[in-house]
Amino acid sequence: MGALARLVRERKSGGDGYGVFAELMQRAMSSKSGIAITREKAFRVSVLFAAGRVLANGVAQVPFKVMRKTRSAVSRHPERNDADEHPLFDVLHRQPNGWQTSFEFREQMMFHAMFAQRGAFAFKNVVDIGRDGPHVAELILLNPDRVEPVQNPDWSITYKVRGRDGNVEPMPQSAIWHVRGPSWDGFSGLDVLNLAREALGLAIATEESHAKFHKNGVKASGVYSVAEKLSPTQQKDLVRWLKEQASEENAGAPLVVDRGAQWTAQQPTTGVDAQHLETRRNQIEEICRFLGLMPIMVGHSDKTATFASAEAFFLAHLVHALMPWYERIQQSADVHLLTKAERRDGYYTKLVEAGLMRGDMKATAEYLARLTLGGIMERNEARAKLDLNPLEGLDEPLTPTNMTTDPTGAPAPGVQS
Repeated sequence: MGALARLVRERKSGGDGYGVFAELMQRAMSSKSGIAITREKAFRVSVLFAAGRVLANGVAQVPFKVMRKTRSAVSRHPERNDADEHPLFDVLHRQPNGWQTSFEFREQMMFHAMFAQRGAFAFKNVVDIGRDGPHVAELILLNPDRVEPVQNPDWSITYKVRGRDGNVEPMPQSAIWHVRGPSWDGFSGLDVLNLAREALGLAIATEESHAKFHKNGVKASGVYSVAEKLSPTQQKDLVRWLKEQASEENAGAPLVVDRGAQWTAQQPTTGVDAQHLETRRNQIEEICRFLGLMPIMVGHSDKTATFASAEAFFLAHLVHALMPWYERIQQSADVHLLTKAERRDGYYTKLVEAGLMRGDMKATAEYLARLTLGGIMERNEARAKLDLNPLEGLDEPLTPTNMTTDPTGAPAPGVQS
């Protein structure tokens, strides 16, 4: 791990020039609303942070295991068991490094994969001890702003990692686990914050405008006019007096005027009149579209949603939002953390989504029951969908009483009618 230690060591004298530059120029992207979008500003948009948290928690809260398919003694379908003897099992399931849990690691990795410019990068600390041979003993997430993937003429990837001292060290593809979102060039993820800068800029501008509206609003909204000309000092004194009289404590109290002054009340403009609320609701939906997330998952209420439809929304969230990330991470882990020999031997990684399905186990059971009772799926195949091992005698499909291939109408031998 000497290469990584050299990259992260602190410089004893002087500052980190690159770090200061990266912090100041953190992909500042000007939007048409006049707001320059940085990651720090973007995370202050509640819907963006909530959407990121929903997706990150969805990946982090389920078990992440190394599993193994082996030949079954009672079925032609393979058994699927936890491969807790594999050195990578504890790294993925509980402790990827000396200071993070698996939940914390995956939560941070998801935020990097979604919002960093090129994706998430983890350094693989590979050790070789005894009979186990070389294996990944530790995974350390790198600052994605300091990593640049470069594709070589032979299509391999080199990762240029910049340390805190400003030095750049190239690392081979075998040393980095790269998890990226949707990509255009195939080796670097798309920059979501850049693509969504107009939606984010309008959301920030609307929130700032709404905040200033409430900050400067006056309870007794109207025009106070006097017959004589006021000096600058008198104007300031009058403004201060009006603010005191129209403060929160004096709301609704009568306003006493003198010196021939007149008070003309006006109907104050509200947030509804300015369409602030409507615009902010629209921006919630716009930002969720960029992340492939249904607005209901970030607390955006939909008047058309009922209890029954909300349950369907949550199931759709698993299918359309989380499952693509599960498959993306699983395939990436299989390719970059397991060897070809291990994959041929039946090892694979699995984000066990069954925990998220507990709230809808009734629908899951009904779905599998219809497939097995209709003869479409064998019962051991249905058990495999739940990551359960096959049982003896459940390989034969069930045949409904009104369906048979026997001319006499009798069910096939050994098949339940």
